[in-house]
Amino acid sequence: MLQSSLRSVVVSQGLGRRAASAIALKYSNAAYSAALAKSPQVLNKVQTELNTISTSLKDTPELDAFVHNPTLSAKDRNAGLAALYFRLEGSGAKKETVSDVTKNLFAVLSENGRLGEAQGVIEGFNELCAKYKGELTVVITSAAPLSRDVQVKLESTLKQSQAAQQAKTLKIVNKVNPAVLGGIVVDFGDKTIDLSVSTTVNKLNNVLQQSV
Repeated sequence: MLQSSLRSVVVSQGLGRRAASAIALKYSNAAYSAALAKSPQVLNKVQTELNTISTSLKDTPELDAFVHNPTLSAKDRNAGLAALYFRLEGSGAKKETVSDVTKNLFAVLSENGRLGEAQGVIEGFNELCAKYKGELTVVITSAAPLSRDVQVKLESTLKQSQAAQQAKTLKIVNKVNPAVLGGIVVDFGDKTIDLSVSTTVNKLNNVLQQSV
């Protein structure tokens, strides 16, 4: 079911970032549906595997270069995936076989020339799992790491929101991006609250330009 669903995700090359994200989400949905159809336990296993792959791609330049190289032959792509699965399985007594869902997902990504979408696919998969488990992840982006006191106050405020009250658990993630200059940007669900200095400056610049 997964392979047939994923093979239908074929679009033209050269689309922008927003289109690429939409493509990744289609693969995420197909993998999520295939895993959940087997059992919640398989869903958890696949999520763990995908997050391990995500970490490996971030920490291993060779693997990251592999998934972003569209010129590789089918033979080289298969060899690269075998190396990825070997890392995933580990070694010794705790060695675990990679699930069919994960293998099928990456086989079809490779077949369709979409290995470069892997991180987006994994992010989308995690969002679907969070929704299924009743988890709400709130991402707070700031120019510098927030202090513990500030995070606690923000968490207390966010817990009063309707979205948080409907969720079973609330997870706060602080991401650092110096480009925001100051203030914060809060993302949760499909909502964004932009209280950053950079946005305020941009709005001011627009007003000034219109006034000239």
